[in-house]
Amino acid sequence: MADPGPASFSTRANALLRKNLTYQKRNLRSNLWIIMIPFMLCLFLVAIQVLFDTQVNNADENRCGCQCTVTSEAGKCEKESCGIEFSSPDQAFFCSIASPPRWPPLLQIPPPESRAVRTSFLSDIGLPDESCRRTGTCPVTILFTGNNRSVGTSLFDNLLTSSVTVNSSDLLQDLANNVLGTAREADFTNYLDPGIASNDPIYNIRSRCISNATLPFSFGQKPLEFQKELRCVQELNIWRNKSIEVNDVIFKGYQKGNPEGKANEIAAAYDLLNTDRNNFNVHIWYNSTYNDGSRNRPGTLVRVSRSVNLVSNAYLQFLQGPGTRMLFEYVKEMPKPETSLRLDIASLIGPLFFSWVILLLFPVILSSLVYEKQERLRIIMKMHGLGDGPYWMISYAYFLAISTFYVIILMVFGSVIGLNFFRLNDYSIQFTFYFLYVNLQISLCFLVSSVFSKVKTSTVSAYIYVFGSGLMGSFLLQFLIQDSSFPRGWIIVLELYPAFSLYRGLYEFSQFAFRGNLRGADGMKWKDFSDSAMDEIFCIIIVEWFVALVAAYYVDKISSSGKDLLFFLKNPFKKSSSMRRPSLQRQGSKVFVEMEKPDVNQEREKVEQLMLEPSTSHAIVCDNLKKVYPGRDGNPPKLAVRGLSLAVPSGECFGMLGPNGAGKTSFINMMTGLLKPTSGTGLVQGLDICSDMDRVYTSMGVCPQHDLLWETLTGREHLLFYGRLKNLKGSVLEQAVEESLKSVNLFHGGVADKLAGKYSGGMKRRLSVAISLIGSPKVVYMDEPSTGLDPASRKNLWTVIKRAKQNTAIILTTHSMEEAEFLCDRLGIFVDGGLQCIGNPKELKGRYGGSYVFTMTTSSEHEGNVEKLIQDVSPNAKKIYHIAGTQKFELPKEEVRISEVFQAVEKAKSNFTVFAWGLADTTLEDVFVKVARTGQAFNVFS
Repeated sequence: MADPGPASFSTRANALLRKNLTYQKRNLRSNLWIIMIPFMLCLFLVAIQVLFDTQVNNADENRCGCQCTVTSEAGKCEKESCGIEFSSPDQAFFCSIASPPRWPPLLQIPPPESRAVRTSFLSDIGLPDESCRRTGTCPVTILFTGNNRSVGTSLFDNLLTSSVTVNSSDLLQDLANNVLGTAREADFTNYLDPGIASNDPIYNIRSRCISNATLPFSFGQKPLEFQKELRCVQELNIWRNKSIEVNDVIFKGYQKGNPEGKANEIAAAYDLLNTDRNNFNVHIWYNSTYNDGSRNRPGTLVRVSRSVNLVSNAYLQFLQGPGTRMLFEYVKEMPKPETSLRLDIASLIGPLFFSWVILLLFPVILSSLVYEKQERLRIIMKMHGLGDGPYWMISYAYFLAISTFYVIILMVFGSVIGLNFFRLNDYSIQFTFYFLYVNLQISLCFLVSSVFSKVKTSTVSAYIYVFGSGLMGSFLLQFLIQDSSFPRGWIIVLELYPAFSLYRGLYEFSQFAFRGNLRGADGMKWKDFSDSAMDEIFCIIIVEWFVALVAAYYVDKISSSGKDLLFFLKNPFKKSSSMRRPSLQRQGSKVFVEMEKPDVNQEREKVEQLMLEPSTSHAIVCDNLKKVYPGRDGNPPKLAVRGLSLAVPSGECFGMLGPNGAGKTSFINMMTGLLKPTSGTGLVQGLDICSDMDRVYTSMGVCPQHDLLWETLTGREHLLFYGRLKNLKGSVLEQAVEESLKSVNLFHGGVADKLAGKYSGGMKRRLSVAISLIGSPKVVYMDEPSTGLDPASRKNLWTVIKRAKQNTAIILTTHSMEEAEFLCDRLGIFVDGGLQCIGNPKELKGRYGGSYVFTMTTSSEHEGNVEKLIQDVSPNAKKIYHIAGTQKFELPKEEVRISEVFQAVEKAKSNFTVFAWGLADTTLEDVFVKVARTGQAFNVFS
């Protein structure tokens, strides 16, 4: 098959996208469960809203009252009439009010226990002693200041009246002649004034009072008829020279503005400024501290009109005399139609649930990324040519598409089932917000995935983040947002935590939806964007998205590509200092070693010559490659690879033998980009492994020691994916996949279309070999490829590898001497990080196998006769094995002839019983053991 060349960016991106879509299709059940969670939460919110509507919104006390006006003889109601006249005071609020009631104007005054008295933290300005609170006789204090005290004195002398008359038929006019006050805070509307409708008394504020004088009266008509008690309370006017003094007194009267934390309130204050007979100019302080626990009641302004009237009336009398009065008879609301209670409880609690819904994507994406890291699938894809660019582009776009589809389904489903949270707010604002946040969330997943190496750990941590963030948002962030005294700057700081910025945006949506439903209007529109907190939220999300994405890419480059911490500062046009440098200088300590190993020395000289040539036909060239692991926990540095020089031409299979820990895996990891060499150079197809690894990967195949496969992809799908990475397309790809499956016996019986997770260990191993060879890569690394295979499968696999090496350089590690002898053109035996010998199997056996192995088994009493027999045949023979009558000896070839051994054995049989005997030439295994022992002994000695 012709070389297809390296795959383009789009080809590799297409391969990864197809693999991801196939993988996603196989996880259909998990995807359905993920989608069902927001569905169930939305349905749960709808159920809560329906229950709330039944028990609260549609309850009898929360709608206009009705009574049966016509009853049949059987006692059945035939006609029901509804209206304010049939309603209780609570129900009257919801009735149609064509002509709202007229309420006498009330002045907001502090309750008796909160009225201003003399305290340690407030200078003596004429306030009464605290003992008045025990008797309930504390006056209502009003402060005055201005540029002209004489004018101020005249005004506050005219402020109050001394008459009390409520016997007239026009009750409102009689009450208007008095200054009425209430300690009950105003409501959102004034259709039913709480000061009148409550059981609290109405205070008549006067300059002088007979102690606690009271006057009962009736007000209104059924059902809004109230029996009230008019209680006299004395007013205290105090002049201050400067407005700043007034401000100080008012602030210290606020319970959070004084050390004792108790209310010490002033009813009102007036700054007369430059008021005189020709100019009336006044500033009014009024008490707006009354609230319902979450925000100031806008109804507080209903009380302000009385304060304005008092000082205006006083100024009029100052100009015209006490006979001129400006009465303030009543205040009334605008007419209203019949209404009903429309509290959207689903929108109020929506931020908690919907933050969970959006954040639920975090553990899903994170676990997917960590799974690729845990199973080392990312690195195996990279080794087969998938560059960082296609991986990041497709992975990001893939997760973004899933997340976008997820939030669109959420918005559509929430709107269809009737949640005002989605229906009332502008869909374009919602989608933009969700789209920006899922981009931030994906970037965070890429960044956080570098911290975890296990899927279970990442999943548990992610779900703790999801549910913990939602609860903290609901019980901490929302509380702080609603606390007007909490600094806004700190709110922005908290919103830098990504989950809090999500919660804040959802909170704004919920508030607009709640108010819109209450008023029968729309929710958030683009015109409301800057009036809410959404502008700052959008800015935070966009900036954090950019920062998280850059940080994730930076960390990925360092962790997966082995880049330096400051790699971005290096000149991309400057060639690496490690590229193709001649290895002519060698340390003197190496001379003895090289003289003792002429084959290794010859290979080193060959590499030196190749490094001087501008081009070479050798696919792999390693020049003095060295790897040193730094010392840890007090241990010295570990020299894993000791200056390896090796050249492997195309069409050769080079076998690496060696005991465990010899350095074979470290060498393979350096050549495949998993480890960075401490020193030396490695060239693959003329490309340096230290600076051009991304280009090296496009012509490389790897069969790792442990199978790195997707459990939910079939064998065919694996080969299609890796074939596309090798730039195979169309019918050529299909043919290559079919041939690969047949070559490793995975084609017939439906095995090719069976999930890899259900393969046996041997089947997975065969698939890994097929993956490494598909696309005819120029260089292939195989780490014990036949491990776990039965003899028949092993022989077949060897045939496949032997056929594949025609145009490929293969480096193979194995512990099977039979496999090494069958497959490898040359062998190298590694011991303690160094190459001890190199050559083809016959050369090695000839070089290191200069003896025969003689074995004989007799009874125990004849073991001495066997030793004497061997001494006669070969005086320099060496016993290498002895157990239960069986003995093995090494016989130097130059001392014996095979015919003499046979003659000696036949003679011995006549003297004692010989159960078994044998004479064998040296095997490759014997060579391996001998070289390994010699190399270890030499390294220990040196």
